[in-house]
Amino acid sequence: MLLNYRPARQLGLKLFIAFSFVIAVALTGFGVNSYADSEASITIVPKTEKQIEKMVRKQIRSMTVEEKVGQMTQINIGVLIDNKVKGRVAFDEEKMSEAFDKYKVGSVLNSISRALTLSEWHGVINAIQDKALSSEQAIPVLYGVDAIHGVTYTQGSTLFPHNIGLAASRDLTLVKQATKATAMEVRATGVRWNFDPVLDAGRNPLWSRFEETFGEDVVLTSEMGVATVKGYEEDGLENITAVASCMKHFVGYSDPANGKDRTPAYIPNVELWEHYIPQFKAAIEAGSSTIMINSASLNGMPVHANKYLLTDVLRNQLGFKGLILSDWEDVIRLHTRHNIAETPEEAVRLAIEAGLDMSMVPHDFSFAKILVKLVKDGTITEKRIDKSVAIILTLKHRLGLFDNAYPEPAAFANFGKPEYQQLALDAAIDSITLLKNTNNLLPLPAKSKILLAGPAARNLGALHGSWSYSWQGDQERNYPDTTQSLADALSEQFGNALTVMAFPKFSDARNYDAEKLKQLAKKADYIVLALGEPAYAESPGALDDLRLPLNQIQLAQAAHATGKPVVLVLTEGRPRVVADIVEESGAIMQAYRPGSKGARAIAGVLTGEFNPSGVLPYSYPQYTGDITPYDRRVLTNVQQLTPGKITRNGYKPQWPFGYGLSYSTFAYSDLSLSQSTMKKNESVRVSVTVKNTSDRDGKHAVELYVSDLYASLSPSAKRLKKFTKVFLRAGEQKVVYFDLGKQDLEFVDVSLKRVVEPGDFKIQVGGLETELEFL
Repeated sequence: MLLNYRPARQLGLKLFIAFSFVIAVALTGFGVNSYADSEASITIVPKTEKQIEKMVRKQIRSMTVEEKVGQMTQINIGVLIDNKVKGRVAFDEEKMSEAFDKYKVGSVLNSISRALTLSEWHGVINAIQDKALSSEQAIPVLYGVDAIHGVTYTQGSTLFPHNIGLAASRDLTLVKQATKATAMEVRATGVRWNFDPVLDAGRNPLWSRFEETFGEDVVLTSEMGVATVKGYEEDGLENITAVASCMKHFVGYSDPANGKDRTPAYIPNVELWEHYIPQFKAAIEAGSSTIMINSASLNGMPVHANKYLLTDVLRNQLGFKGLILSDWEDVIRLHTRHNIAETPEEAVRLAIEAGLDMSMVPHDFSFAKILVKLVKDGTITEKRIDKSVAIILTLKHRLGLFDNAYPEPAAFANFGKPEYQQLALDAAIDSITLLKNTNNLLPLPAKSKILLAGPAARNLGALHGSWSYSWQGDQERNYPDTTQSLADALSEQFGNALTVMAFPKFSDARNYDAEKLKQLAKKADYIVLALGEPAYAESPGALDDLRLPLNQIQLAQAAHATGKPVVLVLTEGRPRVVADIVEESGAIMQAYRPGSKGARAIAGVLTGEFNPSGVLPYSYPQYTGDITPYDRRVLTNVQQLTPGKITRNGYKPQWPFGYGLSYSTFAYSDLSLSQSTMKKNESVRVSVTVKNTSDRDGKHAVELYVSDLYASLSPSAKRLKKFTKVFLRAGEQKVVYFDLGKQDLEFVDVSLKRVVEPGDFKIQVGGLETELEFL
């Protein structure tokens, strides 16, 4: 079955649109645009909650157990594909019938092994919806994808910096704009559900999904997460500019004890509620529609089977009313990996009783078969699954799928807009973090002779990371022809004055030819080394050693030995330890995973066309055995490395959280509080003057930290509470204001309640500090 499949009984809507199209063409003479207009003329009118609730109750009353369980079942598109057909996407009619006629499947995810064109996506969605809607209940499919930093699986889409880079920008407006662009491009494909944002706290840099996080701080992650959720959903899910968001991965997924993906985490409850749960609470309050669950275990219990976390905490305490989704194959893995369920039947029972609404099965129909049996034999009540089905159907109504389940022509024009490329460039520029610039080595002089070397210089995956036109992001053939490598971008800047010693694959030994580098360096004024990590996603990105690979370290050391000034450009998803090559390098730039316009942004910063303003969203470790976040408990500072000698330098990263240089310089003055004390229901306004003391315009991240001097639990050394990004022209100064409330002074106590105790607090902004007393 090819993508033009249409069952006869489902031609109603299509015939109406086609008729409208013919009439519109006759009247206006504009084919494609008239099609979009005719579609817009039947744009979904938002329904009230009561209207949706009434419709859902009616639907559920008419549904069989099999139909209900089907709604709770999500399968991978690969289950439906006819693998005998090559060169195009085709569906197997028998597989389609099994999925939608027999098992009544309600959700599909993912793409095939390559990025699809926009028209191919429309064919996929049309075929799947045609088949689903041909059933007696005519319930549309909810299709989901991982569009983590742009539309992953679509040719020609715009890829923005990964979340770790966006967090470095400290620009919430930019984050929301990038998210809105992603939402519009996702919707243009016909998909209406995006598995983003990742709200896991990036506190363990060994973890291979670190680049998907917003860094180590809970306030930064919360604010970025809220901006992302609003960017996806605030226009209204029925609109062509919005998609349903999916918070993930609840909870504790990002801090496995051994640093490996999908392995156990052991996090004390106080730390869990301090650093890992608040960002989910904030995103729930911002209106996120769905949530995906941690694939691993937390404190010995797989989260998919943890009724306390999924029901008591997520539903009852945090007030989440949306859809709870498993991650990939995680229900059956309660039996096959976690070994807490002796049978597949017990695995399904545990997950459903814990509070799961939908299982990402995804390769077969085992979940549906088992759950139907459990309901019919009374192990799981039908009333229990009715709750999940109501949530799923409600979301489908809110997304307008019952009104029009097909790709919306009016949305097509929102794909590939030129302004997205400019937005991607702006985001990449604002994320780039300058970590070292000895004697103002950068920007490089315009007429310099440059030697560019290193494995990341011609590698596109290193610029993009995971979820970039493929799952791993390492399929270079999938990238658009217009995508530049760093070598391409620097060639535009320096022309024949640029010499390149680089080959696309990190594994190519020629990238590390020290003797060749030394020979080429003789004619160069500067050496730019593009180092870092190739693209990876999830478990395949596992590390045993956080240090930058030895062959890259040795290449840098060979460059240092030439005596030429060396600039390191790091494109990496997590902070690889580079202590051995920091001192001899004249300048170091962290570019993270900057996306579609990353090479252009890096080249522009190197030459001074753009002024860097990013600051670290994590503490960049100096040693592999010392992974300490900036908001550590104060006791962490205390060390006794020499008998009888106590020091307080326990926090010693290579570069601290919030660090980043600029080609401009900034000075702070006049830090003041509107009042020196605060009571329970009061707020205090903090003001500080920030001045650009250089002769160059620049952006600057202003951050406010709070330190609780004494508390009943050992307090954090300091905690970020407020931040903003300001633009200052050369010589300009501005007064920046922050409002502090009781919630900004709170901590989680032993009873897991957020409290603030009377006492003194230190307020710090830009190296200035003052004190506030809470009464």
